Amino acid sequence: MGFVKSNEELAQMIARESWAYYDAEMLFLAWETKPQIVERLLPPPLKPTKEPIAIAFVGRYPRTNFEPSGFDEAALFLWAEFSGEKGIYCLSMPVEYDIAMAAGREIYGFPKKMANVELKRSGDSVTGWAERYGVRFFEVKAKLDGKPRSENFQNLITEIFPFNEERGAVNYNFKNFPAPTMSPEGVFDYNPRLVKTTATFRPHKIEWGNAEVKFIPNDHDPWAEVEVVRVLGAVYTVGNNVLLKGDVVAEVEQIAFAPYAFLKWDIWP
Repeated sequence: MGFVKSNEELAQMIARESWAYYDAEMLFLAWETKPQIVERLLPPPLKPTKEPIAIAFVGRYPRTNFEPSGFDEAALFLWAEFSGEKGIYCLSMPVEYDIAMAAGREIYGFPKKMANVELKRSGDSVTGWAERYGVRFFEVKAKLDGKPRSENFQNLITEIFPFNEERGAVNYNFKNFPAPTMSPEGVFDYNPRLVKTTATFRPHKIEWGNAEVKFIPNDHDPWAEVEVVRVLGAVYTVGNNVLLKGDVVAEVEQIAFAPYAFLKWDIWP
């Protein structure tokens, strides 16, 4: 392939129906945060759910259908609702692979940034972390003892991530690109678009447990803003994940959205 793609190469790229992650190893965790935090961080027209729930994961992807060597990734979400349908809104998604970062940002609007991410398992203990600029801003330690802190944790996770079901997990992201003029009248190239995507999770291994979470406050990756009131539990899975094509489900006014628009950027003074 050269700089200019042939019609055959273009057809192959456009024909991609999904992004597949084979034998993905993942640690999910959820915690209860404060309702006012969720209300402040969710851009309209997304609305909070009745329960102020935050979700994070650390994942290791040894093999995919779009790159040869595998990579690690982490993410932070808030449980949200749009037009009566629940889904997860992504606040941050640090990732180790540049094409995964570019594709996620440019196609679906995931707020990805390059980072160092690691997931390790030893016996029934699993640790994971994400680090940028030498700051390990997120760290999780889980014990897979089959004893989540919340009795409702398993039901919550299987509602958000319906394992081995066709309907999959709903993701909400806002796709936007700053205009080159960056004027008050036109902050973006187009009105920011709310994109809905669905990802299926088909694990052949599922192990439940508990977790401890540590955040380091910093300006560029402020995961510590999503305060932990109570950790609900953790679950470790191994299996195949598939991110399907997305849909634009709404557009929002530029000036109103601008405060929420820079999840993908590091703003230096």
